[in-house]
Amino acid sequence: MRREQRLTRERDFEAVFSKGRSWSNNLVVLRALPNELGLNRYGFSVGKRLGKAVVRNRVKRLLREGAKLTPTKDGWDVVFIARQKAAEADYHTLKGAIEELLSRARLLGSEEKEA
Repeated sequence: MRREQRLTRERDFEAVFSKGRSWSNNLVVLRALPNELGLNRYGFSVGKRLGKAVVRNRVKRLLREGAKLTPTKDGWDVVFIARQKAAEADYHTLKGAIEELLSRARLLGSEEKEA
């Protein structure tokens, strides 16, 4: 994921958490807020309750890859928050959860994204 596609500042995360809408399932919580940039920015939150650093980093990598390969509408700040069960989930399960949440949020796009 390119640098301009990442949420890195604390104030950006706070804006999504305070003003954005939320959707959830048993693996992931999705919070989204429209931005006026014409591109999507993604943030990933994986708490220490999930496990040690190896487990948390694995979950973040899987979420990042699933979000990158899922076509979405442009112009949104999106934060994925991993839940406890995400630590035991495989890639395909997490990708399915991401697609379900993006579909419920009406953020799924129709065309394929470039890798």
